Amino acid sequence: MIHFFGNVNSKIYAVQTTKELSTETITKLVWLFASPELVSGAPKIEQVSLDAFFVGPRAAMITPWSTNAVEITQNMGISDIIRIEEFLSIAEDFKDFDPMISEKFKGLNQDSFTINIKPEPILNIEDIAAYNKKEGLSLSDEEVDYLDGIAKKTGRPLTDSEVFGFSQVNSEHCRHKIFNGTFVIDGEEKPTSLFKLIRKTSETHPNSIVSAYKDNVAFVEGPKVEQFAPKRADVPDYYTTKEFESVISLKAETHNFPTTVEPFNGAATGSGGEIRDRLAGGKGSLPLAGTAVYMTSYSRLEENRPWEEAFPARKWLYQTPVDILIKASNGASDFGNKFGQPLICGSVLTFEHDESPSSSPEGGEPQRYSPPSGELEGARKLGYDKVIMQAGGIGYGKADQAIKDKPQPGDKIVILGGENYRIGMGGAAVSSSDTGEFASGIELNAVQRSNPEMQKRAANAIRGMVESDKNFIVSIHDHGAGGHLNCLSELVEDTGGAIDLDKLPVGDPTLSDKEIIGNESQERMGLVIDKDHIDILQRIADRERSPMYTVGEVTGDDRFTFESKTTGHKPMDLAMEDMFGSSPKTIMTDTTVKRNYSDVSYNSDNFHEYLEQVLQLEAVACKDWLTNKVDRCVGGKVAKQQCVGPLQLPLNNVGVMALDYKGQEGIATSIGHSPISGLISPVAGSRNAITEALTNIIWAPLKDELKSVSLSANWMWPCKNEGEDARLYEAVQAVSEFAIDLGINVPTGKDSLSMKQKYPNEEVIAPGTVIISAAGNCNDIRNVIEPVFQKNAGNIYYINISQDDFKLGGSSFAQVLNKIGNDAPTVKSALYVKTVFNTIQKLIKDKQIVAGHDVASGGLITTLLEMCFADNDLGAELDLSALAEKDSLKLLFSENAGIVIQSKEASIETVLKKSDIEFSNIGKVTNSDVLSIINEKEVFTLTVSRLRDVWYKTSFLLDQKQTANGLAKVRFDNYKNQPLKYLFPKHFTGKLSFPKGEGRDGAPKAAILREKGSNSEREMANAMYLAGFDVKDVHMTDLISGRETLEDIQFLGAVGGFSNSDVLGSAKGWAGAIKYNEKANKVIQEFFKREDTLSVGICNGCQLFMELEEINPEHDIHGKMVHNDSHKHESGFTSVKIQKNNSVMLSTLAGATLGVWISHGEGKFNLPYSEENYHIVAKYGYTEYPHNPNGSDFNTAMMCDKTGRHLVTMPHIERSTFQWNWAYYQENRKDEVSPWLEAFVNARIWLEK
Repeated sequence: MIHFFGNVNSKIYAVQTTKELSTETITKLVWLFASPELVSGAPKIEQVSLDAFFVGPRAAMITPWSTNAVEITQNMGISDIIRIEEFLSIAEDFKDFDPMISEKFKGLNQDSFTINIKPEPILNIEDIAAYNKKEGLSLSDEEVDYLDGIAKKTGRPLTDSEVFGFSQVNSEHCRHKIFNGTFVIDGEEKPTSLFKLIRKTSETHPNSIVSAYKDNVAFVEGPKVEQFAPKRADVPDYYTTKEFESVISLKAETHNFPTTVEPFNGAATGSGGEIRDRLAGGKGSLPLAGTAVYMTSYSRLEENRPWEEAFPARKWLYQTPVDILIKASNGASDFGNKFGQPLICGSVLTFEHDESPSSSPEGGEPQRYSPPSGELEGARKLGYDKVIMQAGGIGYGKADQAIKDKPQPGDKIVILGGENYRIGMGGAAVSSSDTGEFASGIELNAVQRSNPEMQKRAANAIRGMVESDKNFIVSIHDHGAGGHLNCLSELVEDTGGAIDLDKLPVGDPTLSDKEIIGNESQERMGLVIDKDHIDILQRIADRERSPMYTVGEVTGDDRFTFESKTTGHKPMDLAMEDMFGSSPKTIMTDTTVKRNYSDVSYNSDNFHEYLEQVLQLEAVACKDWLTNKVDRCVGGKVAKQQCVGPLQLPLNNVGVMALDYKGQEGIATSIGHSPISGLISPVAGSRNAITEALTNIIWAPLKDELKSVSLSANWMWPCKNEGEDARLYEAVQAVSEFAIDLGINVPTGKDSLSMKQKYPNEEVIAPGTVIISAAGNCNDIRNVIEPVFQKNAGNIYYINISQDDFKLGGSSFAQVLNKIGNDAPTVKSALYVKTVFNTIQKLIKDKQIVAGHDVASGGLITTLLEMCFADNDLGAELDLSALAEKDSLKLLFSENAGIVIQSKEASIETVLKKSDIEFSNIGKVTNSDVLSIINEKEVFTLTVSRLRDVWYKTSFLLDQKQTANGLAKVRFDNYKNQPLKYLFPKHFTGKLSFPKGEGRDGAPKAAILREKGSNSEREMANAMYLAGFDVKDVHMTDLISGRETLEDIQFLGAVGGFSNSDVLGSAKGWAGAIKYNEKANKVIQEFFKREDTLSVGICNGCQLFMELEEINPEHDIHGKMVHNDSHKHESGFTSVKIQKNNSVMLSTLAGATLGVWISHGEGKFNLPYSEENYHIVAKYGYTEYPHNPNGSDFNTAMMCDKTGRHLVTMPHIERSTFQWNWAYYQENRKDEVSPWLEAFVNARIWLEK
């Protein structure tokens, strides 16, 4: 039955149970559902139905929110609850909800969760062609014939699962048939496939490749680094350090179709899927940081943006472009935030174009080219109506675990993660089709369900195996497109396997056999594990609360079967060779079509107007609307993320992660793309994309300079449209040849080759796009150059890496004029790129460069302005006459690949000359608000602060769509008025006071306490360890089971993260698991009763201790942590002023103002009494948003109890431990640790007294 709690006029919780609720259970649930939003509490409503209008989740989709809520109740000792969902009270005419994931209810009753669907029986498919069309499986005629042949061979009709399974496993999405196919262009068969072209880069220059093309990720050799992890993962144990030889992983995936249909979950599961790829490398590997790229048609944020008016808005199929930009970035951010992966690098592009026949250069009909054929331009409509959402990232593994073993008969097949739901059925096949091609029911069937916290649990179980002295995983694969069918078949592709249908976890009892084995419920990993050691994984999984299912075993009979031992159902029983084998070769036949786009014409008198328009394009404009909501510090290993300077604006060229906490070795990553220049010339587009990625990663010192770089190439192309297959071949060949000439490789990539959106009366084709991701071993993470001019340093230099004439084709400048152009710059010489790259690397390593930035979107003028933006009163006086381009607009707005550097001193010129690099000394930095540019006789005097506001405007307009209470405007008004300023303690030396190493004998014992969904345990443990503690890893399951009592622990740290995905309030479920569990409650209460103990709760841990009322136990009414005033996740590097205080940890820092990371959604201290009733330890450096990110009462950032022994802090002091952690540090210092480590040292000293 269904019970209702809450308030019928605001929010209702519907609780489905198998029996009546006891009085005790009702009391627990009323406590659990109580929140600040429900002012009168959440009492049980004694009615079986509610007569009002509500919006809530679709009945057929049990939400991840429900999964977490039910688990919270189980941890509170409540059984027999099946489902809990949240419903908001609305007016009858309310329409502001997403119909993809929610629906409107006219009343709630006992049938609200009833799904009138019976599992469909196994179907024998007699007419495969008809079934293919009906189900939208995207099988070609040749594949249908192939399957008919398999049916004849087996002497029986194939089942629906077998036909469906073949369509998924052999979809373009999974098998890359076009990249492996034969191309016939202009009647001539090309000598090699696209895949072989890419593979040739690694064959020619293997460099440090360990694994390429045959695993979920590419691995290259990494440095020797230090593992910091508990000795054992299956019990509470102490952290130790040990060295290992590492491998570095690189991967990028696109999730375009699901993001077009339902952006939040589409982008979230895209991010999750890419993370799972980096978990599934070798015998298991670990994700480190993410990247993201979003490309849509124009956002139309406000009227009178002329570049958005030439091509009328379409009647969008599912979501508007601005909805996609906001929701997709919310989804990707949410997944990374909750999983605990920082997002450190990204890009945005908006574009659409309608080229009419009359716009050819000659003013007449476009030219027709031959032989052998061509095409009239016609009114071809271009745009990212079918969006691009790319999730990428970097990670690492152990060199001795980098290659999968071959499964042996008897090995067990295991699934870690969540249950099966009717999610993404056919997503692999539908993703291989043009959006709008199928009936909406089929396309909606591909809507995804995101549950990052479940994936985190599975990832922690894998981490436990990877970090063990012996990893017994044989092989591992992620669940994504094609579900169990794809994942499990690939695991046993070389051997065969039998899956017990009854053992597969089912969250929706209405699923058919086909739906059970083919759904794309995302947060799952498939493993083959040594049969004699499966118990080790089981113990780790149980401790991490990661569901684990042993579902089958390796057979060695080269067959793949799913069979139910209870019913005898056998939905799939195929020979491996039939499932994967000789499906027909794809042949791509196309003709070369030379497209003519009208030239870029302009009036030089309108320079300032053009500049303001270019600065407002999403590709050029400020990306603060993206960075201010995504975690860029979690893990404590972020060495360089997007934001720079005292104003913390997102300008950085490159993202860098440390590989350990020693602060030397790391991984750098960057992104490059140039699809609009690629419309003019596919070869130029490819060369420009690679060079942009290189001119971004160049600023991180790499171990072997350019030779350290490996690339991922992700291809999004509208194949099977005349001329586009020929262009794709050109573009791929160009990437292959350019990479080979550079001496680097492309060991990974992905393709999405159906980039067209179909409308009832028109179609819009996305520009063929290659996105290049670069990665390499950065061997000095403390010496990465930022794009911020330095006021007391040397001159500014420009290098035109392209060596091409300045051209406006394919530029942002052309975009604002509604043009593409016919002449785009390319990169003339790979050898020159290599020379410049390696020379700049040497100068960086020799500390001769103090600032640097690439020239890309927006041209040279944008590069120069951006280098002035990150501080106030930062300008430059420049003379560009030496660049020998009299047309100043062409000079300033062309996007020729290049770089701008600021030297430490003039000796840099000698090095550049010696390397035969053409450079121009263009000027000097000034302490002013003016960028002054001379070119020949023209003078441009630009006010930096005014143009910075113009550049920021688009971010403000987008921020308005995601930020509550008018705070987007407050952020816009305040961002330039809140520069970071510090006051370090006079006694601070920057030295690490406790010797590193294993010497923990007799050291005070500390523990970190974590819950499922926690993600900050390593950085907290490391801060304690560096301060001299012996640190134990403790999970809530250890307390609940009685494995851990904390009796010998003196310092307890409750860590940050998203326990239970913040369902029902941050840390509410965590607190419930302590409050209503006898063993856990006793352990915590006894710890706080002892007078020889200290504690710190950071972020989620702060929320926990406030919810448990441990900070002001003497108060009758307790303070709570509530949602930020902005009603969104806030991420940023801010500052706090340490007040005079009695905190054991922070009293010695009183008077200091220090930089610190924040990342939270519910960080507002809601304090009912006046300020003197609280022991406020630290306040934010500025009282107003965004520096105070949450609106806390009394500007509170940190508090302690009256004894000073128990501290709570929303800012992440443990992620700000090192100088290289800080997004902006006090100048001219070289500190081993930041002042924050003193807090942990103080804790040790107090306990040793």
